[in-house]
Parts: sequence; C-alpha cells; structure tokens
Amino acid sequence: MPPPSPRFLTLADVAEILNVTVRQVYALVRSGDLRGIQIGGRGQWRIENDQLEDYISRQYARAEANDIVEADDDVTSDH
Repeated sequence: MPPPSPRFLTLADVAEILNVTVRQVYALVRSGDLRGIQIGGRGQWRIENDQLEDYISRQYARAEANDIVEADDDVTSDH
C-alpha cells in the first residue's frame, strides 16, 4: 500500500506537480487563484492537497468554457 500523500505541499512540491516554476506558483497564491496558508516564523507558504485539486478542476472547467466560446465564435463567424 503506497504511503498517504502529505496534507500540505510546499510551493516547490506544487511547482513540480504542475510542471511550472516556484515563482509561477507563488504568483498564483498571491493572486488568490490558488489558496494557500502561511505558517511558521518566516511565513512559508503551504498548499493543501484539496486546494490544489480544486484549482486544477477550476482550470479544466475554464478550459472547457473557452472551448465552448471558441466553438460558438466559429459557428457565428461564418454568417
């Protein structure tokens, strides 16, 4: 049985999962697109696994909505 995944991830962990830079993850957290918490005396960011999964789901939904809009644009632009 594989070990359970940790509840909280570092920005570096999230960056690796999303295949982006730590700076990009930090920007997502600072903008509020990806919810995180600051812990410890140095205020290090941590992202809860559930929040990362929620962010990924929202990105899929956003991509689907964009595909629908683009498909509608293709249909209406022919007239």
